[in-house]
Amino acid sequence: MAVGCSIMAVVPLLAQYTLAQAGYGAGGASIPGASSYVAPAGYPTSAFSSYYPVPSGQEPQPALYDPVLNITYPLNLTNPDTLPDNDPDPVYYPQPIANLATTAQQAVINSVLQQVSEIINGSSIQGNCSKCIAALSVAKSAAQLAPSLVPDAMVALCTSSGFHSASTCAVDFEASTFGAIWTQVLGLADVSGLDGQYICNSLSSTFCPAPGVSPLHTTGLFPKPKPANATKPAASGMTVKVLHMSDFHLDPRYKVGSEGNCTAGLCCRSNALNTALPAGQVSYPAPLYGAFECDTPYDLGLAALQAVGPLTGTSKENPLGWTVYTGDLVSHESQNELSRLYAEYAEDSIYGMFKTYLTGPVFPVLGNHDTNPEAIDAPHSLPGPLGMQMSWNYDHVAGLWQREGWLNSTAAGQARLHYGAYSVKNHYGLRVITFNTDFWYRSNFLNFINASNPDVSGTFAFLIQELQAAEDAGERVWLLGHVLSGWDGSNPLPNPTNLFYQIVDRYSPHVIANIFFGHTHEDQVMIYYANNGTNQSLSTALNTGWIGPSVTPLTNLNSGFRLYEVDTGSFDIYEAYTFYANVSSFPSLANTSSGPTFNFEYSTRETYGPAAKWPATAPLNATFWHAVTEAMEADQGQLVSTFNTLQGKMSIKTPNCTCEACVEAKVCYMRSGSVALGRECAQGWGSVQSPFKGKC
Repeated sequence: MAVGCSIMAVVPLLAQYTLAQAGYGAGGASIPGASSYVAPAGYPTSAFSSYYPVPSGQEPQPALYDPVLNITYPLNLTNPDTLPDNDPDPVYYPQPIANLATTAQQAVINSVLQQVSEIINGSSIQGNCSKCIAALSVAKSAAQLAPSLVPDAMVALCTSSGFHSASTCAVDFEASTFGAIWTQVLGLADVSGLDGQYICNSLSSTFCPAPGVSPLHTTGLFPKPKPANATKPAASGMTVKVLHMSDFHLDPRYKVGSEGNCTAGLCCRSNALNTALPAGQVSYPAPLYGAFECDTPYDLGLAALQAVGPLTGTSKENPLGWTVYTGDLVSHESQNELSRLYAEYAEDSIYGMFKTYLTGPVFPVLGNHDTNPEAIDAPHSLPGPLGMQMSWNYDHVAGLWQREGWLNSTAAGQARLHYGAYSVKNHYGLRVITFNTDFWYRSNFLNFINASNPDVSGTFAFLIQELQAAEDAGERVWLLGHVLSGWDGSNPLPNPTNLFYQIVDRYSPHVIANIFFGHTHEDQVMIYYANNGTNQSLSTALNTGWIGPSVTPLTNLNSGFRLYEVDTGSFDIYEAYTFYANVSSFPSLANTSSGPTFNFEYSTRETYGPAAKWPATAPLNATFWHAVTEAMEADQGQLVSTFNTLQGKMSIKTPNCTCEACVEAKVCYMRSGSVALGRECAQGWGSVQSPFKGKC
């Protein structure tokens, strides 16, 4: 035991020494490794132990064995030519409040449909929001008395009213997609109050406006007040390299040669079509390594992982300190093509590749795509078995994380209990605390039950508990989530992010060193300020939310990842390097002599430090980023234009941000760590994945 402990202590010290000799704190950052890496042609068959036979020219299909589930995943699960059209998993309904016969249940449904139709088409109730709330109030009785019949009724109503096309209505409301989830929401939510406003706004912004922030009762929220003399640990002067990867979105069903520029849905699939062309014609054949409208094929994902070592200057002999993975493993399927088994396959495959190609431990979080149905996670506070309907997933990932040696049994037990979240102290002394952001994501419809409670899941109670323990022990913390808390305010719900902002304020900067997210697929950053961001200045900047670039090129982005140089005393970030692969230059089907090239993209310190007049030896903390935003305001948009280009990882598809309105919006987003703050910014400039909706 003593020998093992001494080895674990020596490895970090060797890494620190190497990095210290490389010129930490000297200003003018150097490239951490090679400036570019060309992936070798051909699939690295050593990535997995066995494979299914596949047609020539197609992506190999690993025959994955899952020791947690004790199964080998079948080929038809990922075969690009056998796409499923329905989700076979069990569905859950709220317990009916009466035991009605089938004929009586159908009578309830018929009555509800008639009343809802009268509300929609009648004139006695004025205003779309009032009509929607009234319709929900009627529909609630159907969910309470005949829950298993509600999904078919929703599909019928959706189709007959012209709300969506028949196929979209089916994907949205069939029992095996989201229909059973919506039935739970109808049966358990207060549809006549705030819950109903959230539901109606989610169905269509033309029904009800988005609700604002509810008052937050902070009395007794924190176990102890913030210490008046709280200080963070001093820097050690030694750094370690830390990798940030996000949004892998593996597509094992990627079909080489299929339509890479489809009209709708996920492209590079056997069922992807460009409806502007005659049947059977393809406008852009999907290459081996991916395309702008497609998720990550195995060949691209493995090329990215092979590039990490050479580009970051790490190896088995000089390993990464650790890796943070901020979520989303599964491809962007239509819900009828998804299943638990497909999600579990992606988890097993990607975590296995991480174990093979990345040195040092990996600390993952669950993204909104890492569950089934997509984005749905159930709080334990739901009645009966409904509160445990997603436990299959937490049990699975906790088992995988423990198997790979990234979590001990205690942290794995936390992950099973806390929706995949855990708190663990790594071998450098940093405490890593993760949380499941589906509990503030707007597409988790179960969040519309008791929406006035910002912590209906207990996620933030767990977070506060762990942060308080860290403060008491004098530990530094990194927080990891998936869906970002702010930016333009379009992704999460306001109440939980308001609570989160108070938590960040309470425990920053002396406990929380940095915060990390993914989800947008873009290279972004947010700043958290004291007093809920009411006064945004250099002196009130408290913490930084680093939003990691995605491996997937979807949509219209280059593929990328980031490396941090982290001080081992304060766990502040002193440098951040970003790397990318230019999707527009990927080899075509006619040229397979080499794989994609991953390049060094930029140094954060060198790109923004001079304009911000930032000291060469100071960390890249929240104060640094606020100084960057001040420089952005002062230079007529030149720095924002650079930021905007890097936001899309230098994609040729990124729109320009050169007018004053765009510049002001970007600065505002960077200073917005909550929905409330993000909504105060001008909208339409947040994402670079399509032309800006805002007008110059």
